[in-house]
Order: sequence, then C-alpha cells, then structure tokens
Amino acid sequence: MSVWRSARQRILTPDVAQTKVSVRGFHSKSEAAVDRLETVGESFLAGYAAAAGAARPGDIVPALDPLPPLWRGFAYEGAGMALGILDGLPGRGGRVAELLEGAGDRHVYMVYVGLGWAMARLPKFRWSVLHAPDPLLRWLVLDGYGFHQAYFHTQRYVVEQYQPVRFAWPSDGPSWHAAQVIDQGIGRASWFVGGTDPDRVAAIITSFPEHRQADLFAGAGLAATYAGGVERAELEHFAALAGPHLSRVAQGAAFAAEARLRAGLVVPHNELATEIFCGATVAEAAAATQDARAGLIDDASTPSFLTWRNRIADAFAAHTSAARAGR
Repeated sequence: MSVWRSARQRILTPDVAQTKVSVRGFHSKSEAAVDRLETVGESFLAGYAAAAGAARPGDIVPALDPLPPLWRGFAYEGAGMALGILDGLPGRGGRVAELLEGAGDRHVYMVYVGLGWAMARLPKFRWSVLHAPDPLLRWLVLDGYGFHQAYFHTQRYVVEQYQPVRFAWPSDGPSWHAAQVIDQGIGRASWFVGGTDPDRVAAIITSFPEHRQADLFAGAGLAATYAGGVERAELEHFAALAGPHLSRVAQGAAFAAEARLRAGLVVPHNELATEIFCGATVAEAAAATQDARAGLIDDASTPSFLTWRNRIADAFAAHTSAARAGR
C-alpha cells in the first residue's frame, strides 16, 4: 500500500471504539449479544478500512471474502460507505460503480445501504454523485442513512423521534416516501440500540407515533433476521410483540433473506428467522421479493419501492394472520 493510501485509510477510517455498545450507550442484554453487535461493527470497519486503502475497488475482495459468512456482508456494507465517501471527495469518482460491476454485484443490497452511511457524512451538495443507478434498490440508500443517524445520533432520532420532513434525495422521489424508508433504517438500528432484546426493541418502536411503527418494525425484522443475536423463543416473542405489524416484520425478514441468499452468505439463524417471521425458508422468502418485482411501475402517488414492500408483506399475510390468531 502506498504512503498516500495508507494515510488516507488512517485518516478516513473511524475509530473502532465508536462501535462499542458501552460507548454508544446501547442496551446490554448479555455478553453474547454485546459480542454479536460489536463484531458487526468491527466487520463493517474492516470493510471500510480495506476500501479506504485500496488502489482499486477490486483489490478489497481478497481481504473481505475470507471473512466468515456471518460477518462478510457487513464488511461489504462498510466498503460501500468508504467508496461512496471517496467518490464524494474532489477528484476521480466511479469507485462504487466499479465495485458493483465486479464482486460487489452479489452484495448490492449491502453496498447500497453503505452508500447511505456515506450520504450521512457527505455535504448535501455532493449527494448527487452517489452511484445508485437501480431505480428500485436506490431507496435502500435511505435505509442506510436512517440507520446511521439512529446509530450515531440516537438521542435525536430514537429518543426524540426526529423525522425529516423535506428530504432532498432522490431528487425525483417524494419526500414523504423518503421519510418512510429512513424509518426502516431507524427500525433496523433500533435492533442495535435495544441490544437485540425483543422487549426493549418493541418498546422503542411502539413509543413512536402509530403511523411510523410499520416501517420501524420492518427494519427491526430485517436486522433480527440478517444480524441475529437471539434464539428461537426470542424471535417468537418479538413476532408476538409486533402485533398488527407482523407482516412488516416478515417483509423486512424477506429483504434480509434475499440479501444473504444473493451474496451466498446464508447461515442457520437466517433460516430460523424466516421460518418464524415468514413461515418460509430463506430461499422461499427471497423468491417472494423477486416475484413482487413483476410489473412494478413508478408514479407520483405510489413509488415502486413502496409497492414492492407492500407486495412482499402481502405475500406473507396468510402466515402472519395465522400466527397472530394462534397466540
């Protein structure tokens, strides 16, 4: 690594201490849960550091692909953030595009979410350079933005429940929908803020206004499935706590299933979570996200991303209704 890239890596990479549960002030459920969440953060920063110091985006693959499947997706998320920030700085861009054209394609969901972290660190006038060309998946950038804000600005976004009213990205998307997707990211972060404790996480979400809870539960369902940190009984308890929003938890779980399956990173916990939340295997839950893409059309009143999420939730309505009736 050149002296310049080594210095760039050192300057740009956040201190790993910022991922510690005690530093963030998040709930500590158990030593195992703390270790899970902190390893997620460490994996994210490993990917970030690799990308920040790489000469070319493809150079990060030998550093990231040996990571265990449980953690590798988080590393690609961190890489997405680092490359997004580098693209946003003066000079040459195209790093995210190059990553997505190569090894990053199978990690596209996590790379897009990582771009949302970059968005949170870049000035607004540079948001237009962020490379998120997929008209459907680009909304995941806002999920990443919401996660970042809730993770690092927990008092404002979680405790005070701040919600942006007019959001300037994407320029052709309705700001009310941007707020909904940001809430999915806040809900995903709430899984971390609550320390993977179902009661704590549900209490955080249900303290928000009712009209925001569906999106928040969707994000928490995604995190519970993708990141884990709980056993079967806890997943079942969280499903019960979600109440009328269980179909949204299932939608988030299906997102997680698709992200892990596409990347080849499925682990046993993912199968357990989709079984409980969706009544389906990871492959079946992921297939539901693909089937729901058919005939999607963007219009001013209903963005395609919203229709997609609604269709996925509806795909699991029979299971979630039966699950609620059986309790």
